[in-house]
Amino acid sequence: MDMIFTIGIFTALFFCILLLNKKNKSLPDKILSMWMFVISIHLANYYIYSNGYWEIYPHLIGITVPLPFFYGPLLYLYIQYSIKGVQRLERRDYLHFLPILLTYLYMFRFYFFYTAEEKHMVDKGLVDDFSTFSNFLVLAFIISPIIYAVYSFRLLKKHKALIEQNFSNTENINLNWLKAFIWGVAIIFITVIIVVISRDVVGVKYPFDADFIFYTLIVFSILGLGYFGIKHENIFTDNIIVEVEDESKGSYKTSSLKDDVASEKHQTLIKMMKEQKPYLEPNLTLNILAEQLDISIHHLSQIINQFEGQNFNDFVNKYRVEEFIERAKRDSHFSFLALALDAGFNSKSTFNAVFKKHKGITPSQYMADLP
Repeated sequence: MDMIFTIGIFTALFFCILLLNKKNKSLPDKILSMWMFVISIHLANYYIYSNGYWEIYPHLIGITVPLPFFYGPLLYLYIQYSIKGVQRLERRDYLHFLPILLTYLYMFRFYFFYTAEEKHMVDKGLVDDFSTFSNFLVLAFIISPIIYAVYSFRLLKKHKALIEQNFSNTENINLNWLKAFIWGVAIIFITVIIVVISRDVVGVKYPFDADFIFYTLIVFSILGLGYFGIKHENIFTDNIIVEVEDESKGSYKTSSLKDDVASEKHQTLIKMMKEQKPYLEPNLTLNILAEQLDISIHHLSQIINQFEGQNFNDFVNKYRVEEFIERAKRDSHFSFLALALDAGFNSKSTFNAVFKKHKGITPSQYMADLP
């Protein structure tokens, strides 16, 4: 087990340093580096505890108690600022860390006024000075990540709608890996709940320190979080982003775009898509297409949503799918991948997923059914 914790501690510190030295690092990179540093300190303190060093250095007892309160807020803020694309925290964001400050303030007397012997007694449960507070913290540590996980999923849902409204190819700019990581965090804390209930309520006796389960899962989660965090690029660099508007909520009622102008621009858009085929450019964005049409990105988004009933991503990829089908009929000696790339797709996986979304079956099945 010592090997696992050593790997986890130094891997977290390694990723922290890499993120801080990342070229053109963004605010999410800084948030993630802080998260890695917190994890390394948390693991290091547990490593010290599990090897009996609290007996030798009792003043280390309890110094990392509030650290689990970091995990939920840092996850949430990382996702939030990956979506926002701004480079400074807002003042209200610091309120997420208030529970950490309050915990340290409550334990102030323990840190500075308890003797070494008294700290040992509290740690071993021989006195009840902090027993109620400890139970409250355990409950809070479980609830906090669940709440932040729910809000993080909501942010990811918003992010998905945002990129589909602005980009025609989303493979390299999505945060699907973070969705998987949130599920990973949820699994970790579900495990904690099961262990705590079985050990402290039901009275199950584990043949080992059950806390090892929780910390070992954290060690393995570091690898995925660090790798994808370093790989992740800021998707908002050099791109103008328009927020998704929901027509069902009447968001277009106050639009400055008149109905007759919108209809005219829609016809111009369809003509351009058929004749000039801008969708053949894999990196086509809402902003680029709006410039070609000499219209604002907000109005173009409105036209696509109102007249086509689709977001920008689906609208463009519809034309790419039809372009692929036409090319496949005409040039059947070429591979599907070559034809898909010529039609504007940027990878085989994206092509297959988009084609099945629009046609309901795979490309090979569709082409085989053609007369």
